[in-house]
Amino acid sequence: MPTPLPDFIRPKNLVDFFGQEKLVGKNSYLFGAIKNDSVPSMILWGPPGSGKTTLAHIIAKATKSEFLCISAVSSGKKILLEIIAKAQENKLQNKKTILFIDEIHRWNKAQQDALLPFVENGTITLIGATTENPSFEVNSALISRTRVFVLKKLTPNDLEKIIRRALEKISTAKKVKIDSDAIKFLANLSNGDARMALNTLEACMNQTKNITLELIREVLQKSHLLYDKSGEEHYNIISALHKSMRGGNPDASVYWLARMIEGGEDPLYIARRLVRFASEDIGLANNTALLLTNAVFDACHKLGYPECNVHLAQCVIYLAKSKKDITAYAAYSKAKKDVEKFGNLPVPLHLRNAPTKLMGDLNYGKGYKYTPLKDSSEQNYLPEELENSKYL
Repeated sequence: MPTPLPDFIRPKNLVDFFGQEKLVGKNSYLFGAIKNDSVPSMILWGPPGSGKTTLAHIIAKATKSEFLCISAVSSGKKILLEIIAKAQENKLQNKKTILFIDEIHRWNKAQQDALLPFVENGTITLIGATTENPSFEVNSALISRTRVFVLKKLTPNDLEKIIRRALEKISTAKKVKIDSDAIKFLANLSNGDARMALNTLEACMNQTKNITLELIREVLQKSHLLYDKSGEEHYNIISALHKSMRGGNPDASVYWLARMIEGGEDPLYIARRLVRFASEDIGLANNTALLLTNAVFDACHKLGYPECNVHLAQCVIYLAKSKKDITAYAAYSKAKKDVEKFGNLPVPLHLRNAPTKLMGDLNYGKGYKYTPLKDSSEQNYLPEELENSKYL
């Protein structure tokens, strides 16, 4: 079997396409569009191994349009212009052109802009696949001219079906033996990624035809955690950590911390977020939190991984259990709004210093009540326009 297993068993129709039932089920919009050969320009957004490329290949089999496929990693503007020229020829002959761009988020703004007018005028029907949030990685103008379809991470049950289908296609020639527990184990540890499951299965088959749970564990021992330090999952997990600490749940907080650490996140990034949290969410309820987070930041800087793991865990647990007070955070937010609304209001004259005679002649500092010696309860400390404003 010279062809990689994921490509060898790739479904050619929706009947054999497991998972994503809501997206491509018989009553879905996309099912009807594929069946009627009327697919719109679209962005397929989903995690690795969720079926984006497979779905594009199914569309390729079903359409009467010329289907062209490129990868944004290895294809640039020159190849795109060649494709556009071909698509324009097809249009003159009343033939549609569908262009599938895998990993479209890898293209820069200029490359995406070059594609835009031809998607807009119908010369090309675009199908872009991405693991990254299109809101961040795909031009807004391009998104507005496409439909975004979200593919979910495959469930262990979906992966079991895919694994069993693969075994059915290869078992006669290879005589592979694997029990149900081993299949379930592989499905559960593949992190919703069909490609990972099939590549692991193939790696096991290359060693022996009698695949055991222990062998799968050995092959998967260096499996990759789903954590992209530059992608959306990075922001999802730091958000989960922040909200778990805010909600006072130390168990969840330690879990999300471990996800970040084991995924290879920079410890100083985590420590910086904890320093921010100490003032944003705990603030005046416990001023010691800011001292601790700064000490942990210093420990991370001095020690690095793996020694600083325990310092981060100690800090996260402390912050989660600490009382919360957002007075400082809320007060600053209110003050900021007034700054944005009123602009550069002048400092009241009585609050200004008068280091020169001219400033004194202009009444700088006149009428100021020195607090330690005089009652200043009636003294105004804000610009006249904001005299009665309250931020606390």
